[in-house]
Amino acid sequence: MPSLIRFLFMIGVLAGLVYAGMWALVFFVEPTPREMTVRIPADRINPDR
Repeated sequence: MPSLIRFLFMIGVLAGLVYAGMWALVFFVEPTPREMTVRIPADRINPDR
């Protein structure tokens, strides 16, 4: 039984670390917005021509 409790405790600690890492990414990392352009070839717009 102690090994099961130790295993569950370690899984809980790892899950808490993952959650804390995601929380830190959400609050401390600011994405930089930028414009995006995609060129579409004319034959894809008008395939009959």
